[in-house]
Amino acid sequence: MNIFEAIVLAIIEGLTEFLPVSSTGHMIIGSALMGIQSQEFVKLFTVAIQLGAILSVIVLYFKRFFQTFDFYFKLLVAFIPAVIFGLLLSKKIDELLESPLCVAIALLIGGIILLFVDKWFRNPTVNSTDEISYGTALKIGLFQCISMIPGTSRSAATIVGGMSQKLSRKAAAEFSFFLAVPTMFGATAKKLYDFYKDGYVLSSEEFKLLAIGNVVAFIVAMLAIRSFISFLEKRGFRLFGWYRIVVGIVILAFLLTGHNLQVI
Repeated sequence: MNIFEAIVLAIIEGLTEFLPVSSTGHMIIGSALMGIQSQEFVKLFTVAIQLGAILSVIVLYFKRFFQTFDFYFKLLVAFIPAVIFGLLLSKKIDELLESPLCVAIALLIGGIILLFVDKWFRNPTVNSTDEISYGTALKIGLFQCISMIPGTSRSAATIVGGMSQKLSRKAAAEFSFFLAVPTMFGATAKKLYDFYKDGYVLSSEEFKLLAIGNVVAFIVAMLAIRSFISFLEKRGFRLFGWYRIVVGIVILAFLLTGHNLQVI
């Protein structure tokens, strides 16, 4: 991987991590078009640059992260299901991660759902994340577990989960952003641990690529989050649904034409 490829992947990560469109699906297409091989450092890179995206949430919502302990407890309650299911289903998840077909199907199904989700949940009663109960936080956390299926999109699963619990689109999206912090930090920490446990060591060039990737992901994610909230309040999810369907079809087209796609 060179600097240009690292920047492109970081832009993809920053743009898609918090949108309901599946960052995994976009990473597949991006890496395939650039001919990036699925090596251990590449796998680490695509996970570790989430730290930059995490930082963008903390910066944008700085005051929210330093208010009450109740906020942290709700995030913990929502995060626990992902930890439990992640440990129990780790082998199955690894198998699914090897299947671009699974990603394409998940993109298509999720896209169809997003075409109708605004009609299904029209009358929200919870307009702020402060109003979320512990029970609601747990249910949203369970929805997050669905995103363990590659191509589902963590943000899509949690936002739809929030809206199913009477959250407004904005409140559901913001809680999804907040929940991303412990979830993505945990995934990154585990990936780094596994990387070093398996005997790999970062070279100076690889460390530089990680640093560049995190900076780019941070800047792009900041812009994406701001734009997404504004767009979501005005237009809803329908456009994202059609977009997911197109991306799913693109991946299927790659597979049908004999391209060897790899989930990195």
